[in-house]
Amino acid sequence: MTEDEALAEFRDAGALLEGHFILSSGLRSPVFLQKMFVFMDPTRTERLCRALAEKARAAFGPIDIVVSPAVGGIVPGYETARHLGAKAIFVERENGEFTLRRGFEIPEGARVLMVEDIITTGLSSRECLAAIRRHPGELVGAACLIDRSGGRADIGAPRVSLVTLDIPNYAPGDVPPEMAALPAVKPGSRGLAQKTG
Repeated sequence: MTEDEALAEFRDAGALLEGHFILSSGLRSPVFLQKMFVFMDPTRTERLCRALAEKARAAFGPIDIVVSPAVGGIVPGYETARHLGAKAIFVERENGEFTLRRGFEIPEGARVLMVEDIITTGLSSRECLAAIRRHPGELVGAACLIDRSGGRADIGAPRVSLVTLDIPNYAPGDVPPEMAALPAVKPGSRGLAQKTG
């Protein structure tokens, strides 16, 4: 799957939004990727994650366990793991820190791939990778559907992505005038459709 084909899956799902968006990091962006519009379609999700699994296998070799951050990474992590013939587990926050719960384990010698939906600043990826490193096993790398940092976000591990975009992010006080004229919307999971100033 080419980058254009992968991005077309987001466009066709109505998941590539333009306007003035407040990201979960607090930064502002003219583009928002509403990945849940993609993930609500199992066929579309299967196509994207099969392509991601192929890219990850080519870069990192065989994978035993895929670990993803909850909540956004669970669906692509599961589907990518299915195409890799791997187990799928996830980390979730406990006392503000990502950790394995629910009896999930990473045994010694397991080859582990972190799978994320979208990388923006890389913070959740770094936190997920830190949780993985607290367990035995070999962390081989990371994979994401879309890297919207232009490849610049330092996550502390080698990574592959289906699409690399260079979408600008702005501090709230540095938003360009044409974007500032639009109502700011926070469409992510931490503030669904809340409009703010």
